[in-house]
Amino acid sequence: MTDAAETPRSAPALACTPEELARLRSGLEGRVALVPTMGALHGGHRALMATAREQADTLVASVFVNPLQFGPGEDYESYPRDLDADMQVCAEEGAALVFAPSVEDIYPGEQIVRVDPGEMGRVLEGEFRPGFFSGVLTVVNKLFNLVRPDVAVFGQKDAQQLALVRRMVRDLNMPIDIAAAPTMRDSDNLASSSRNAYLDPAERRSALALSRALLAGADASVTGPVGILSAARAVLDEAAAGDPPVTVDYLALVDANTFAEVPNDFRGEAVLLVAARVGRTRLIDNVPLSL
Repeated sequence: MTDAAETPRSAPALACTPEELARLRSGLEGRVALVPTMGALHGGHRALMATAREQADTLVASVFVNPLQFGPGEDYESYPRDLDADMQVCAEEGAALVFAPSVEDIYPGEQIVRVDPGEMGRVLEGEFRPGFFSGVLTVVNKLFNLVRPDVAVFGQKDAQQLALVRRMVRDLNMPIDIAAAPTMRDSDNLASSSRNAYLDPAERRSALALSRALLAGADASVTGPVGILSAARAVLDEAAAGDPPVTVDYLALVDANTFAEVPNDFRGEAVLLVAARVGRTRLIDNVPLSL
């Protein structure tokens, strides 16, 4: 597979409509990898693109802030958008093509038919953000149909999303391989996210409790589910009394395949997840564990 470091980088082609995409897609060679993004690209997205280069001959990135996955009162209108900066990142990472459609191009009319994520998509993030995963899977399905990739790359940071995309591909017999890239972290160990830009310095210091809680839980993994959750919860309880406080939406230890909370005698692959708010910013993080 190609390595962007081995070949001169040039500006990727830009497709803004499905018609432009179809024309440019026909000229792509070899195995094609798609990295779907909502823009505001950062180090985590670079890691996804690096994984994509390992998986395929040609890299395609999409940049689309998907309104279907934002609920009332969420940050759809204020979500950071800077296509010029995103194109520069894509060029540096060796993308051959960027698909950056308008909302009207993806949803030319009311989206009546949507992908149902099932019970797996109605817990955790799905409980706190009703309709979120239906919006995610619907737009991912559309992007798969439009780009026609051989492989698509998603981040482990969005663990529930990754698991649901894999399940959709399996259940709907989509001829696409799904690859995962490990969670990318900033220098202070906060999981990289476009929403980190919303945090002021004091909020960012408080937000570091999320990764500390996950590390405490992982360190207690030999004690089993009860010990893992107790260790992580102790860190978050302390952060809840901080200034500014960390307000936890959920802390859960789940089966990595089903995202059902694990019993006390569980053995196998699990994920420890946390979602919390600091000020106006909602953050998620997780760590995979083997019990």
